[in-house]
Amino acid sequence: MDVLLVEDDDSIAEPLVEGLARYGISARRVVTGAAALTAAPTDMVLLDLGLPDIDGIEVCRALRRSTDVPVIMLTARGGEADRVLGLELGADDYLAKPFSLRELVARMHAVRRRTHPADGTAAPERTQQVGELVIDHRTRQVRLHGLPVALAPKEYDLLVALATDPGAVLTRRALLETVWSPNFFGRGKTLDFHVASLRRKLGDPAWVTTVRGVGFRLGVAC
Repeated sequence: MDVLLVEDDDSIAEPLVEGLARYGISARRVVTGAAALTAAPTDMVLLDLGLPDIDGIEVCRALRRSTDVPVIMLTARGGEADRVLGLELGADDYLAKPFSLRELVARMHAVRRRTHPADGTAAPERTQQVGELVIDHRTRQVRLHGLPVALAPKEYDLLVALATDPGAVLTRRALLETVWSPNFFGRGKTLDFHVASLRRKLGDPAWVTTVRGVGFRLGVAC
């Protein structure tokens, strides 16, 4: 795995690059948000929030507008509001400093498995159709009534999770653990945010229905 480490603190970055190398992970380091946004493509981004030029939250927002590369935030900001905001903007995981190298590597592999399922499991069918909704798993593109639907990475992942068994109810916890992280620590506001955004982009709330007190299911709108 080749990763981009965005970290301006030498005392953190240098041992981290060396430690990741022991796990067979090649880390290319940059020290500013601007450099991160112009860096060559990579398998994953490890993003510090306290950068000298651009706040890491804004870097994450910009990355999500241009790419679906997995992002793990590494930060001393441990407050719930920062964690929820980062995840709502599309970060795949959030690790508060200080952290152990083993935990970081484990989370990196977990994110890699979620975002690249073909790495360790059979590849899904190329396309899936639910009513007039078509999901192309190979290209991560969605079309509705023949027209493209532009989804953010987490919106797409949420739709795919719901589409694994159309009509079945998926609990809030199951969706959070599948789409975000098995160790998700928020209260679920990020899930509601993405469900609302997905409904809006699909153009009809009937596509994603709420089962009060349980979770959500994918339906077929008229």
